[in-house]
Amino acid sequence: MIIKKSAAEIEAMKEAGRISAKVLREVGALVKPGVSTLELDEFAEALIRLEGGIPAFKGYGGFPGSICASVNEQIVHGIPSSKVVLKAGDIISIDTGAIVDGWVGDNAWTYAVGSISPEKKRLLEVTEKCMWAGIEAARPGNRLGDIGYAVQSVAEAVGYGVVREYVGHGIGRNMHEDPNVPNFGRRHCGIKLEEGMVIAIEPMINMGTHKTRQMSDGWLVCTRDGKPSAHFEKTVAVTGDGPVILTCEEGRSRPV
Repeated sequence: MIIKKSAAEIEAMKEAGRISAKVLREVGALVKPGVSTLELDEFAEALIRLEGGIPAFKGYGGFPGSICASVNEQIVHGIPSSKVVLKAGDIISIDTGAIVDGWVGDNAWTYAVGSISPEKKRLLEVTEKCMWAGIEAARPGNRLGDIGYAVQSVAEAVGYGVVREYVGHGIGRNMHEDPNVPNFGRRHCGIKLEEGMVIAIEPMINMGTHKTRQMSDGWLVCTRDGKPSAHFEKTVAVTGDGPVILTCEEGRSRPV
């Protein structure tokens, strides 16, 4: 069941969104060679709590971290670890969120570690473009397929693979609510978007095949062919004035 939010509830979600965005930006600023993903996680948890939030990911389904930290060919759900130390040339997808007054914020960004190859740079640029295209389609009267089509068109135009098994989602009092928001689809198909729907739009785009593999810890998902993947995400409200991004800081549309 899709739980639509009132204008007041959407307004109330903005504080969780602000904290989620601030944490994503400040964690991103710490990304550099020699830093472990556990250090990033510990910083994120401390900042979420300092800002008055609760880490949305920690304990969710048993997940041990406050961020997902997924490096290179890792797509999503990487568990932070002292053993995963970033190296120059890596890319890292950070996914994090905060709960404030029972409302959840959820956002992600893929960062370069030092200087990266032109191929990885392009992957990041295209995946971010996919996210913005999906957000632009999140308007009343459009359908879920319009979001998926917008994302898929940008990615496949340059030969990238769009992950099928993991998708965006509704969000509100719970991190994952109806509906699922795929990053692929057909125009004018699927559930009609209505004012008051709040969704997480999160393209996961692979440099090679769209196929994935689940790793042995039950969380980490990697590309089947070992090529890099990128992940960008915003929490977005569908309103009569167009899409409103809830995971943002005032004056900042991007965390970098």
